Amino acid sequence: MSPTAPDTTPRGHIPGTRRPHLPTAAAPRHALRRAAPALAAYLAVRLAGLAFLAVWAHRRHHGVWPMLATQWDSRWYLGIADHGYAHALGTAYDHNNLAFFPLYPLLVKAVAVLTPGTRASTGLALAWLASLIAAWGVFAVGDRLAGRRVGVLLTVLWAAYPVGLVQWMGYTESLFTAFAAWTLYAVLTERWLYAAAGSVLAGLTRPTGIAVAAAVTVTALLSLRTHFSARALTAALVAPLGWCTYVGWVGLRLGRWDGYFAVQRMWHNELDGGAETLRWLRHLFGQVSRPELFLVVVSLTMLVSVVLFALSVADRQPLPLLVFSAVLLLIVAASGGVYFPRARFLLPGFPLLLPVAGHLARASTRLRVLALTTAVAGSAYCGAYMLLVWPSAP
Repeated sequence: MSPTAPDTTPRGHIPGTRRPHLPTAAAPRHALRRAAPALAAYLAVRLAGLAFLAVWAHRRHHGVWPMLATQWDSRWYLGIADHGYAHALGTAYDHNNLAFFPLYPLLVKAVAVLTPGTRASTGLALAWLASLIAAWGVFAVGDRLAGRRVGVLLTVLWAAYPVGLVQWMGYTESLFTAFAAWTLYAVLTERWLYAAAGSVLAGLTRPTGIAVAAAVTVTALLSLRTHFSARALTAALVAPLGWCTYVGWVGLRLGRWDGYFAVQRMWHNELDGGAETLRWLRHLFGQVSRPELFLVVVSLTMLVSVVLFALSVADRQPLPLLVFSAVLLLIVAASGGVYFPRARFLLPGFPLLLPVAGHLARASTRLRVLALTTAVAGSAYCGAYMLLVWPSAP
């Protein structure tokens, strides 16, 4: 910009973002048409993974539906939808359902009343629907920052995440990613009240909802330095309320201020600064001659995520994306809890894939096809292995 040219940048505008092609309420059809290639690609990737799982499961005489809808965490959420939450802390480890946030089971219970079939079927249908909304949000963020091609590639990469099959299980990852993606998009477009609402819903969905709240609050407060906005201030104050409300409710239910954290300790889950993570990495890569494949995938996913975050910082991603990714990574890496679900815990961190999507957008067609084909095939195999070979929870 020349010294004499007027500054046309909107006041409070978040640097590093693009303005064209916004999915707004005034143009939903245009927005959906623009996102259609990304959604079609997303469905193709996930259907390929589901087909691979079905073939492998058939050969092992396993049913696909029970694995997707009723096992592990799905069983906990269905139990909450059926019977509600525990009233006491108890003494049994890994046994208190207050560790699971309430929005998904509440939706399962509410929607199941209005639809045919079991609550397990309802929960799976909700997860599938949420995954499409999440894929659209992932595309919207990528499209806003770097254009349609990057948006489509970002969506494909998120679909081909190593444990991407979880997106189509009765888990909360798809619902949480949908709230996270559209909340981050709302922040990028300075729709502060939408961002606040999305953050509250994310905070009622998963413990890592605090990462979404941090992204909204930090960005909103910093925007006030250049231009005061009552909506931005409201968003900064409201964003953490979903997470805080559930944590506070658990404390009241158990009659102790640290009730939720006491529940987490009963699940062997406390922040330890990353000591447990380092112990696992040393064990898998330095002390075991043949480490379990799924644990290797989890470890590599975590290590690659750290590298991708460094690249995201170097690429100067917008602040809300960096804050979200940083807090999400910190929570996962610094946890002293169970190790094997950590790749799943990082699944909502789609902004970490932006550097890869940008590189593939500039790469040759041959390299792009090779990279995406490898990612999709690897995701299909890893997802099926996770459910059919790995003996514990995803």
